[in-house]
Amino acid sequence: MKHLTILIPNGENNLSSITGAYEIFRKANAYWEANFKNELFAIQLAGVSEKVDFNGGLFSVKPHCIISDLKKTDLIIIPSLNHNYELALAKNELLIEWLEKQYKNGAEIASICTGAFMLAASGLLDGKSCSTHWSVTENFRIKFPKVNLQADQLITDEKGIYTNGGAYSFLNLMLYLIEKYYDRKTAIYCSKVFQIEMDRNTQSEFAIFTGQKKHDDLMVQSAQAYIENNLDEKIVIENLSTLLNVGRRNFDRRFIKATGNTPIEYTQRVKVEAAKKLFETNRKTINEVMYDVGYSDVKAFREVFRKITGMSPLDYKGRYYKDSVF
Repeated sequence: MKHLTILIPNGENNLSSITGAYEIFRKANAYWEANFKNELFAIQLAGVSEKVDFNGGLFSVKPHCIISDLKKTDLIIIPSLNHNYELALAKNELLIEWLEKQYKNGAEIASICTGAFMLAASGLLDGKSCSTHWSVTENFRIKFPKVNLQADQLITDEKGIYTNGGAYSFLNLMLYLIEKYYDRKTAIYCSKVFQIEMDRNTQSEFAIFTGQKKHDDLMVQSAQAYIENNLDEKIVIENLSTLLNVGRRNFDRRFIKATGNTPIEYTQRVKVEAAKKLFETNRKTINEVMYDVGYSDVKAFREVFRKITGMSPLDYKGRYYKDSVF
């Protein structure tokens, strides 16, 4: 029998990602036992404290064991740390060291949402791909520059390390792990019981792009402000760099260093985010919104919109706009 460890870090963490992971794997175990007469995983909650409080003490969790009692495990799940990841890192140094030792001893590790901060702090993500909640990507990139952050991906899988995007998308990661460790049939069964959509692979549709502003390059800040304040223009990057008295090559280099995006990528993301808001809030046509955000070619607009959101403009509007009647 394999061993699954769901971690209970110290600090204010996300209870739903702990209980959700626990319940889904228990259901997979029950299904597996009914079909093959044995459970696949022994499941334990483990931490560094005998009790951890959640939601200001409204709930508490008592782990089955302390990590020092666990010499070997096969799969480790790190829950979401909500937005308390700095506090969690300070309070869980022993847990972070334990993660590194277990991985070197053959364990695979999955992080949920901002749990990626704890995984990255161990050094195990250096040089590897990773996803996390879209709202913390800028802080993550600054704190862990050696990690290849893939903010649009819902799930990453590399060398026995799995990460996923934000919030309740952890349910999709659980199905992914169940299919990998059990089989497709068990994953489908769990998806039907818990009503989780199978095979989601992006969180782009849900991301809200606000621009990377936590840098001190005044030239790039000026460029960002120009792009965001001139949405209806077709912005030519060569002209923008000339306007700011910076050579194009130097302009691109500084922009990428400050934001993580090329100037063209940044412009596209700003315009698509504005288009999304227009689609969500009014009955304008696709063409009207396209012109409002500085595009004149329908095909180009559709291609950029789909690349960033994973959906066509028409599908996005159909999903998120509701014409209210009063």
